[in-house]
Amino acid sequence: MKSMWNGEKSIALSKFCVLFFIGVLIAVVVSAPWLTHWFVDFSQAGLEGTNFFFLATIYAGSIPAAYLLYNLLMLLRRIQAGQVFIAGNVEHLRRISWSCFLGAGIALVSVFYYLPWLFVFVAAAFMGLIVRVVKNVVAQAVALQDEADYTI
Repeated sequence: MKSMWNGEKSIALSKFCVLFFIGVLIAVVVSAPWLTHWFVDFSQAGLEGTNFFFLATIYAGSIPAAYLLYNLLMLLRRIQAGQVFIAGNVEHLRRISWSCFLGAGIALVSVFYYLPWLFVFVAAAFMGLIVRVVKNVVAQAVALQDEADYTI
């Protein structure tokens, strides 16, 4: 039986998810003052007076998050166009990994006022590491592809 799922549909779903998360990021940035006020009031952790710190974390973290999502979308567009093992994709993966590490750094600094940011730090750092390894694999594939292209 032939599967109805294929690479084209997978890329389309991935692009839809990236666009969805871009929308979520925009909504969080726009509603950050309300969200932080609600969270601090709702929390039982004694977070009074930390609104500014949460806002700073959200706004600082939104920059690498937006950069990550943009690079992910560009990577998916190239893959959809059949450009897989090219140096540009290695660069996009490098930027995505550094965005993860920057987000991890922001979360690590935020641990000083709210300990659960530690989980975000670990997740972002681990994701950065995974993307970095994938970047290294793709870089090796690009080098092999270039070598094969120039071999007569």
